[in-house]
Amino acid sequence: MELAEKRYAQWLAQQGLEPELRQELDAMHSDAEKVTDAFYRDLEFGTAGLRGVLGAGTNRMNIYVIRRATQAVAQYLNETELPKTVAIGHDSRIKSDVFAREAAAVFAANGITAYLYPRLEPVPALSFAVRHLHCGLGVCVTASHNPAEYNGYKVYGSDGCQMTPEAAKRVVSLLEHMDYFTSAKTTDFDTALAAGSIRYIPDEVLDTFVDAVYAQRVGSGEGIENLKLVYTPLNGAGLECVKKLTQKLGIRNMTIVKEQEQPDGHFPTCPYPNPEIRQAMELGLQYCDRVHPDILIGTDPDCDRCGTAVPDGKGGYRLISGNEMGVILLDFICRSRIANGTMPENPVAVTTIVSTDMVTAVAKKYGVELRRVLTGFKYIGEQIALLEEDASGQNENLSIDERLDRQDRIEKLKMLISRTEAATWRQQQPKKQFETYTRLREYQKELEELTHGEDEHAHA
Repeated sequence: MELAEKRYAQWLAQQGLEPELRQELDAMHSDAEKVTDAFYRDLEFGTAGLRGVLGAGTNRMNIYVIRRATQAVAQYLNETELPKTVAIGHDSRIKSDVFAREAAAVFAANGITAYLYPRLEPVPALSFAVRHLHCGLGVCVTASHNPAEYNGYKVYGSDGCQMTPEAAKRVVSLLEHMDYFTSAKTTDFDTALAAGSIRYIPDEVLDTFVDAVYAQRVGSGEGIENLKLVYTPLNGAGLECVKKLTQKLGIRNMTIVKEQEQPDGHFPTCPYPNPEIRQAMELGLQYCDRVHPDILIGTDPDCDRCGTAVPDGKGGYRLISGNEMGVILLDFICRSRIANGTMPENPVAVTTIVSTDMVTAVAKKYGVELRRVLTGFKYIGEQIALLEEDASGQNENLSIDERLDRQDRIEKLKMLISRTEAATWRQQQPKKQFETYTRLREYQKELEELTHGEDEHAHA
């Protein structure tokens, strides 16, 4: 309580505070409960970044929280050997476009080139841009499927997956020493844009992303021109990419739920925009009663979550759960690949420990190795990286656990080298400088041995 009141007083005393936040602070003056809730803690930063209610306070999402978090992420990136570039995207949520611009300005002020999508785009498009543009990191301003009063700040690694626990811990350690108003470097957005330190991601990157998704199709596509589809983006970011993809696929009969077509962070027709629950899909189901489609598809505000409904054979429509859809898709992909001769020699499927065990039987039926990982796409991404290494002939003699351990060790060594190198130059005492330099050389030698091992495996 005392901490919250102290922080509240500090924010009240801040000159030049954003007017909207100033009004909110003034309004909560006589409400101790609101003050406590807004200031009793900092929003927790983790592997999924930040997520919280919009508003004034350290426990809220606002431009000062965004600037502070971005400063820590920028310092982390500058400590590493990763490219000093970052891709930024946002969804339709309230303030998402503002927060994205604020983040870009902080990165630019820290000597990092920020590539910004010029309009809202799905999270998968942001992950693609990170890899396509060879960025060191990615940021997407979104709160996924949370209610309208929420927003968030997701950080992605150079692989396009959410950042690792080790990277998140380092960002947290940097945040501990940062003030909300004085620590973040920033610059004028338009000036940075003119100077080239902020750049808009060109449309061809998005088109390349859609082409890459289209290339993953496995069926023949026969009869798809007769498919009747109802689609709702739930007032989120999915519309542009979904329309581009369905056109490439040859779908000609698509009805879009009009009330949920345009981006709107207030989500007026579905307060909880999760396409896996009936409430969010209710309008789409009403369209189904009139249009009678073959399938209803809905995507959440950042378009990395999908909900579906199909005819139930009784004149109505049945929602398909995520677990059910996973089983259906695995079976379809396996059947299709076997039929068209594109099944890999040693096929692998990845699922999570909380997903249905029904996939085990499907994988066994088609001779597919099934790997179970912790919940979160970052862990699936690790498996993708390992499979990519296998495809290139690397690490053939190492187990999955050994490869993951080595990968993790390489990243930790890179961070240690960067920090120790900086510490060496800062150290004024010759003896301590020599000790620090010796430790630096040990880290460098260990990294050389690990990466040399990679090269040996690659050229064996």
